[in-house]
Amino acid sequence: MDDTKKRLLLVDAPSYFYRAFHALPEFRSPSGEPTGAILGVVNMLRKLKQDFPSDYIAAVLDPKGKTFRDDIYPEYKATRQAMPEPLAVQIEPMIETIRALGWPVVVVDGVEADDVIGTLVRRAEAQGWDSVISTGDKDLTQLVNDRVLWVNTMSGDRLDRDGVKGKFGVPPDRIIDYLALMGDAVDNVPGVDKVGPKTACKLIEQYGSLEGVIAHADEVKGVVGENLRRVKDWLPTGRALLTVKTDVALPFEMESLRDLGSDDTKLVELFTRFGFRTLRDSLINKEDAPEGGASSAQDSPLSPGTGAGERVAEKKGRNFAILNAGIDQVPDITPFVATRNYETVMDEEALERWARKLEDAAIACIDTETTSLDPMRAELVGISVSTAAGEGAYIPLTHRYAGAPAQLPTEQVVSRLKPWLEDAAKAKVAQNAKYDRQVFGNYGLIPRGFAHDTLLQSYVLESHQRHDMDALAARFLGASGLIQYADVAGKGASMIPFDQVDIERAAAYASEDADVTLQIHGALFPRLKRDAKLDRIYSDIEIPVSGVLLTMERNGVLIDGELLNRQGNELGQKMMDLERRAHELAGGPFNLGSPRQLADILFNRLGLKPVKKTPSGAPSVDEEVLEKLAQDHPLCSTLLEHRGVAKLKSTYTDKLPRMVHPRTGRVHTNYAQAVAVTGRLSSNDPNLQNIPVRTAEGRRIREAFIAPPGSKIVSADYSQIELRIMAHLSGDESLLEAFTRGEDVHRHTAAEVFDTQLEEVTSEQRRYAKVINFGLIYGMSAFGLAQNLDIERSAAQSYMDKYFARYPGVAQYMERT
Repeated sequence: MDDTKKRLLLVDAPSYFYRAFHALPEFRSPSGEPTGAILGVVNMLRKLKQDFPSDYIAAVLDPKGKTFRDDIYPEYKATRQAMPEPLAVQIEPMIETIRALGWPVVVVDGVEADDVIGTLVRRAEAQGWDSVISTGDKDLTQLVNDRVLWVNTMSGDRLDRDGVKGKFGVPPDRIIDYLALMGDAVDNVPGVDKVGPKTACKLIEQYGSLEGVIAHADEVKGVVGENLRRVKDWLPTGRALLTVKTDVALPFEMESLRDLGSDDTKLVELFTRFGFRTLRDSLINKEDAPEGGASSAQDSPLSPGTGAGERVAEKKGRNFAILNAGIDQVPDITPFVATRNYETVMDEEALERWARKLEDAAIACIDTETTSLDPMRAELVGISVSTAAGEGAYIPLTHRYAGAPAQLPTEQVVSRLKPWLEDAAKAKVAQNAKYDRQVFGNYGLIPRGFAHDTLLQSYVLESHQRHDMDALAARFLGASGLIQYADVAGKGASMIPFDQVDIERAAAYASEDADVTLQIHGALFPRLKRDAKLDRIYSDIEIPVSGVLLTMERNGVLIDGELLNRQGNELGQKMMDLERRAHELAGGPFNLGSPRQLADILFNRLGLKPVKKTPSGAPSVDEEVLEKLAQDHPLCSTLLEHRGVAKLKSTYTDKLPRMVHPRTGRVHTNYAQAVAVTGRLSSNDPNLQNIPVRTAEGRRIREAFIAPPGSKIVSADYSQIELRIMAHLSGDESLLEAFTRGEDVHRHTAAEVFDTQLEEVTSEQRRYAKVINFGLIYGMSAFGLAQNLDIERSAAQSYMDKYFARYPGVAQYMERT
């Protein structure tokens, strides 16, 4: 585009509202009103003005009520859900803020925002102006030409005519045909069933246009052809619904859209109301800011501990921001450095140069490419590093495809990097550093100095969000179009091992990973440093815990494989016995694993009443249904028992022995720090956190986890921690006194509800009491308690009454809450 010409900058406001609302958590102002969408829109609009300075600007909204498309097709947009209430209440203050930012707000009765935008860009074109449309709506790419650019601020896409063709496979003047064939689920515009982007492009390429596809519908073979012929008479209507009008009568002149600047006084008032302190203060201190706001070269966001990252982050524009403690805005985020300078290290000279670069760097990122996701079994394929934003290197080691060039020996590379990798004084950052440290451990290294992990930084800042590198790059750097693993290795059945990937392609992917991770650290770490509490959680808890978990994972756990094999045989025999009993109760043999056969027996042969249906409309026989029906027929309880035994066998007695590592003779799990929003660890491959305890067979499996000679397994747990919290919150005198005296609360509850002496309470009765204690403080009903304990509802109600009689303060607290 020619920046000397006049330019019109248009924002598809509805698209902005929803994207901002879903991109940010539900932040609230000091008075409690939702502000997340407002904050997102403010930052996107500010960034947009920076990127595309324009003579004329406008935020275009949809009108209330119906439009001409509803007359064409009454079901148009009929499936759209109502606007979420937390977003709806932000619309009016958001529009007020947009106007204060200097944006004319355009709404035309009876005309959708898309049609107003289409008309405006064509009018601008007629006057020789360029136009920029900012939206996430692909429908508007049909307007793109040499004078019109389509921009998605969230993904970073900037599409001209060639960009549209590259992204969608068709040029702008065929976008409507492309959309009509696929349909638009968002607007409830039907298309051709089973036709997706690839098929739509193929049809248009083959027949030239939608009209051509319709004319040759009889030639299209297979299911697609059948579906096409079924709806070919509808397609012109669908196309009309998706066509953006460009000749709307507008009740204003183009000159009214001139950018007249922001109303800073009004913005200060609004930002104060919303709790956007940094935005407010930036306006108040505007006159004192250095002209141009450019940062000096030493203001590197990657310099740890100097505060420089904070200064850069405060000066750089970005399309999102997050809130601190729910009311204070964190300054704008460091922009993505997209200029790349990557190197593939193929000889000793380059290796030496990069090794020295790592040793001299204040902080560097390292990443591994391997043969397996299991870190204890993974072998190095290559190593990527980065010491500055926009720079990176890949050291290929064991790419083995036909024609692969000679690579540096793994032992030589590991030996040269060892002094830096094991130097605790050399700061390192990685994405999920625990994995990379595990892999290096397989080569006899003891990596030290991993001071930062972008996975954990994101988790501490926003535990509820995604923490993978691509998500972080999009959210905090505004980066898009990064190379995906599937781009280099394929996916599904066509996926190849990484050691079969071409070195040139592998180098681009791996170097980018290291570079982007380093840039993400530059964006995230200053945020943590600005909040003393979050910084302490990250630096004093999460990072040290990562090292502890690494040791636990590497040590693994010893199991008695022979014991598990014997238990597996016993479980197998029990499954056979239960299967025979199920056949007797059903009146004949059937496949216990077949939902169709089981449904026929339960609801037709035995005449039981269906509880619920599957999505396809068939009667469900899932676990919840069987639990309810177990009260009516013993077959259901037998089936449930069979399923429980089968799960124990497949998940534990059969699987665990196969997971013993051949080198260590132990089972090694993965402890994930950044999964549960609550902060709790999770264990997987295998899951060692949920070894069964409710059944005798389940408890026996725990016997297979053993200590080597001379050692013991120690179990440590908080003692009744949630009940202690309830005692504090409710102030219940009986509960407080019980803890003061050091009583076992579960045992006391058991004695009361089972009318027995304290010393005569059995372990099973105590377990029941534990369910009662914890279930009731979380609001479990008599029905839920009855289901949980497999007892009559009247008995469950009796237990509840006795519990609340013993702890009346808890009952009062729950009633107040």
